Amino acid sequence: MPSPLTPVIHAARGAAIGLSEVVPGISGGTVALIVGVYERLITSAGHLVGAARLVLTDRAAARAELAQVRWDVVVPVLLGMVPAVLVGARVLGPLVEDHPVPTLALFLGMSIAAITVPAGMVGPAWTWPRAGLAAAVAAGTFLLVGLPPQELPVSLPLVFLAAAVAVCALALPGLSGSFLLLTLGLYTPTITALNERQWAYLLVFGAGLVLGLALFVRVLEHLLEHHHVTTLVVVTGVMAGAVRALWPWQDEDRGLLPPGPDLALPFGLFLAGAALVLGLGWLGRRGEEYQHALEDARHVAEDEDDREPTPGR
Repeated sequence: MPSPLTPVIHAARGAAIGLSEVVPGISGGTVALIVGVYERLITSAGHLVGAARLVLTDRAAARAELAQVRWDVVVPVLLGMVPAVLVGARVLGPLVEDHPVPTLALFLGMSIAAITVPAGMVGPAWTWPRAGLAAAVAAGTFLLVGLPPQELPVSLPLVFLAAAVAVCALALPGLSGSFLLLTLGLYTPTITALNERQWAYLLVFGAGLVLGLALFVRVLEHLLEHHHVTTLVVVTGVMAGAVRALWPWQDEDRGLLPPGPDLALPFGLFLAGAALVLGLGWLGRRGEEYQHALEDARHVAEDEDDREPTPGR
């Protein structure tokens, strides 16, 4: 049986994902991958989208889709994620603005170390063509995240479309939804709407999130199911190229600058961020090994019960 602490651990994972989503440059998908719930969340989201599509035409099929959702993961992750977004909007956003170099150095270390997660999942399946594909994707992502931010007029249709695109970044490791909002000039208005409870803005933004997730998550679920290795190779490339957004020394147009004179604190935080991610990855692997051992022991016990003779024979 799962440990009683499992829901608490999932809620903590959700909180980490939520906090990452309010920081430009950090991807919620990356954090979900680090803490070991990414594929379960994507698969569950795909079943939810399928159920919503079928609910008016085939309720039996819709119930079958809902039965495949990992509610034991999804519910605690959401319970941890939602308050973390609200807290992060008030704390982490201003922290990045007031102390950009040390905080970005911390996130840079985390993101570079996180590249080892999908790369390690590819494992021995790496080949030179796949390495070339990852390098090409990394180069394209590097150029994309280096585009200067745009100052667009804030309108509700734009908010809707921006939210639909940003939620794709939530589902895809490496790309940051907050960073995309920042590029479109909508990061500050969205944080303000969240803090000041501007409900019209938030409802339109939420509708865009739902549409974007519905359109994108089934595609991503299909890719993970039928092209698992290639998808992980592409994710590795996206994450590698996207670390450009977290370089602590940039000008207002996102041009890269050389490091400043005082490097002790940024370098120390960079190492701390990398160590944190590598430590979480190690703990995640140990947890998966322990869970597999429990499942194997349960299967052995069930087989032994099946082989026991029936009394009276």
